[in-house]
Amino acid sequence: MSKKCILLGVSGGIAAYKAVDLCSKLSSQGYDVNVVMTESARKLVSECLFRTLSKNPVLTDLFESPDWRPGHVALAEKADLMVVAPATANFIGKLANGIADDVLSTSAIAFYKKVLIAPAMNTHMWRHPAVQKNCETLRSWGVEFVGPASGHLACGDVGEGRMVEVPEILEKINELLKD
Repeated sequence: MSKKCILLGVSGGIAAYKAVDLCSKLSSQGYDVNVVMTESARKLVSECLFRTLSKNPVLTDLFESPDWRPGHVALAEKADLMVVAPATANFIGKLANGIADDVLSTSAIAFYKKVLIAPAMNTHMWRHPAVQKNCETLRSWGVEFVGPASGHLACGDVGEGRMVEVPEILEKINELLKD
């Protein structure tokens, strides 16, 4: 049996550091992990970390594809599950409204299988009616969510909006991919 392939999208929230741990744990569990990062995510964590941990190239630019086929389309066909962790309000809004203007949002729009989103943002952002409406739209399309959790946020606030811990995301991934 071939390895299950996960397309791991990393958007530019401070919780991007947790995505490094998620990538490592997914790889060690035998998943074929392919990472797609936004430009904002690249300012927080290095693509070199993901390349080393996943043992795969990291897609960071929509227009730099080493193959004849655009990377976001090829990965959409290859992957069994797309996980976006962290998923910022910006990414959630783009996906819910069909906006594909960077490598991650374009990959997500091209993806037609199961999608899991781990939101991460400030409490006030999470509670904003536009964000909640976008999440409801995505849920109505079958997109799964894990989190957010409540607790101390990087900005100093306390409340809901924190990305859930990696073991909880792993549990949800394994649940979605079991045959």
